[in-house]
Amino acid sequence: MLVSYRWLSEYVDLTGVTAAELADRITKSGIEVERVEALDRGMNGVVIGHVLECEPHPNADKLRKCLVDLGEGEPVQIICGAPNVAKGQKVAVAKVGAVLPGNFKIKRAKLRGEESNGMICSLQELGVETKVVPKEYADGIFVFPSDAPVGADALEWLGLHDEVLELSLTPNRADCLSMIGVAYEVAAILGREVKLPKAAVKENSEHVHEYISVRVEAPEDNPLYAGRIVKNVRIGPSPLWMQARLMAAGIRPHNNVVDITNYILLEYGQPLHAFDYDRLGSQEIVVRRAKAGETIVTLDDVERKLTEDHLVITNGREPVALAGVMGGANSEVHDDTKTVFIEAAYFTSPVIRQAVKDHGLRSEASTRFEKGIDPARTKEALERAAALMAEYAGGEVVGGVVEASVWREEPVAVTVTLERINGVLGTAMSKEEVAVILSNLQFPFTEDNGTFTIDVPSRRRDIAIEEDIIEEVARLYGYDRLPATLPVAEAKPGGLTPHQAKRRRVRRYLEGAGLFQAITYSLTSPDKAARFALETAELVRLALPMSEERSVLRQSLIPHLLEAASYNRARQVENVALYEIGSVYLSKGEGVQPAEKERLAGVLTGLWHAHLWQGEKKAVDFYVAKGILDGLFDLLGLAARIEYKPAKRADLHPGRTAEIALDGKVIGFVGQLHPAVQKEYDLKETYVFELALTDLLNAESEAIRYEPIPRFPSVVRDIALVVDEMVEAGALKQAIAEAGKPLVKDVSLFDVYKGDRLPAGKKSLAFSLRYYDPERTLTDEEVAAVHEQVLAAVEKQFGAVLRG
Repeated sequence: MLVSYRWLSEYVDLTGVTAAELADRITKSGIEVERVEALDRGMNGVVIGHVLECEPHPNADKLRKCLVDLGEGEPVQIICGAPNVAKGQKVAVAKVGAVLPGNFKIKRAKLRGEESNGMICSLQELGVETKVVPKEYADGIFVFPSDAPVGADALEWLGLHDEVLELSLTPNRADCLSMIGVAYEVAAILGREVKLPKAAVKENSEHVHEYISVRVEAPEDNPLYAGRIVKNVRIGPSPLWMQARLMAAGIRPHNNVVDITNYILLEYGQPLHAFDYDRLGSQEIVVRRAKAGETIVTLDDVERKLTEDHLVITNGREPVALAGVMGGANSEVHDDTKTVFIEAAYFTSPVIRQAVKDHGLRSEASTRFEKGIDPARTKEALERAAALMAEYAGGEVVGGVVEASVWREEPVAVTVTLERINGVLGTAMSKEEVAVILSNLQFPFTEDNGTFTIDVPSRRRDIAIEEDIIEEVARLYGYDRLPATLPVAEAKPGGLTPHQAKRRRVRRYLEGAGLFQAITYSLTSPDKAARFALETAELVRLALPMSEERSVLRQSLIPHLLEAASYNRARQVENVALYEIGSVYLSKGEGVQPAEKERLAGVLTGLWHAHLWQGEKKAVDFYVAKGILDGLFDLLGLAARIEYKPAKRADLHPGRTAEIALDGKVIGFVGQLHPAVQKEYDLKETYVFELALTDLLNAESEAIRYEPIPRFPSVVRDIALVVDEMVEAGALKQAIAEAGKPLVKDVSLFDVYKGDRLPAGKKSLAFSLRYYDPERTLTDEEVAAVHEQVLAAVEKQFGAVLRG
């Protein structure tokens, strides 16, 4: 809502309060003022000039040489390029030395050899937006009325010595979508009176029913419809002061009749519409729902198809207006209009909102109907409009008002106690202070022993319960005056849950290991949703997807991580290490919330590290990916409970993939992408992993136990065992550790050999065993005995023999 400071001062005494101060006071009371704009923008030296002579420029076809009287002695010559400049006009002239918007200074100049002593200005050159300039002056200079005094301040006549406050209104404050509504608000803030406009209508001896009748067939959509007839109007420009106020509010002036309806809309917040009575085509107005297939050409010359959801104003046969939104072109006011029918109505919000949505047609009128107007002022606004048309359009108001109404004002009374007000706000206001605030708001009330009963005015449709009254008291009392207190409660230190703490440790570890965190979409396409998934279920589909590529919820994080890796590689980032912690979604059936499970996934490709000055390069391989996960499991205290098993999974390399089990339960996998998938994503050798993070973090781990530094030496023995090719090194390692308890403390694989020196189908696995007893030094005999025990165990379980 754009509010003219000068216009507002006609309703409320603003003496001693500048526009900036008023904006601050309004903002502090709960309605934000986004900006205060001075319309004159620092201009000066612009006066009204009289064009005495106007002839073509001798050296330029598009220029005119004008002799202009500025009311300061001798007329001056001004060269003007406006196509509409003519002899006898009163125009805005920026004199030599004047300053225009943008600090543009006017100087004497020569244009094509002719001297120019000033500038004849268009409204745009005076800072008025093109969209609100009257159409007849949009491409040329503005022409003042013939009675404008020569030499007078042109900015004053144009209403530009004004400031405009832009109010950012919340939906509940529809009362401030009018100057009168803002006046009530400002009067309450300043503690001053509101001066309302008076509408004294002088009627002729005729009666409106001789001209027109009204019937409403949809009273639930249109509880109140009223109208007046004004005859013998003369269509022409509206008064300059009215045009200035409309332009300041962002509305383009048209003619006196249309401008008056727009002026009343801004003044009262009540939309009006003026029909050319002679073009209505009947003496009847019927308000009804549109019929399916009906059409109307609105004032913007667009044919609109109507449905039964739309409310229309008809002449009994065809629509002449889309109710509350826009009038029809068939009954528009023209230059030859003589008789006007003024419509003032109360349309309910839902039916207007539906029409706006269906036609994409929002107007100043529909905005107010959508948010709700004050029906109590509908007829008052109609009277004011009729009076102004009689005054400024030379019209004759026909006696009486035609009306169809089922609306009845339902009084709203709210009761609240002083104790409740102070209890909520934490204040110690007296009854007298609250009474003053309610009086400033112009809320009629009674008070009985600290209990206030307020009769809510119809203009404040946002007030219905005691909390609304308390809010009104608070904002007028001053939010900045409310005491600040801390809540009384037992203080508890904040902290992370064990799950959150572990999750954070996982992130820090992976980032410390050299991986970068990625965040990808949860939405994907049906063909990618279940690829690489640890668990699969029916896809969770969106009801209204943006596209097929984002139509279902993912069941694995890996596909989008691969897209991220491919995106980087396409931009010359060859070495990529990404991880993501996110959710996947598994359907549990129609109408049931899908299961949301947390996953940890990663993708590695390119070089893992490169020390060029040492000639070292290490490409990512299976053991790099596995090593990262080993470090993570060790960090979480789960390394001893983790087992890797060879596996075959779709889209992964069959010989370089392993499932990961925790306490025997599979919780994830690690492996190389299948070459075909690498080609699909335009990637080189790439490794991925995905883990069920919730299972990992919820696993109970033993507390870290510290042991003293060994005081006794350990003994290391190496063995090379020949076994069948199908024997897993991990199983053999575990058997060695079990057989060597309690003296064997560490078993590590350091060599694998397959070749001609071994029988077909055999391989050699070399292990290093460390023997140690923390209480004493081991003898060779003790170590030998346990060593033999180990060899016997692996021979029995796997047929392993020492390699000769």
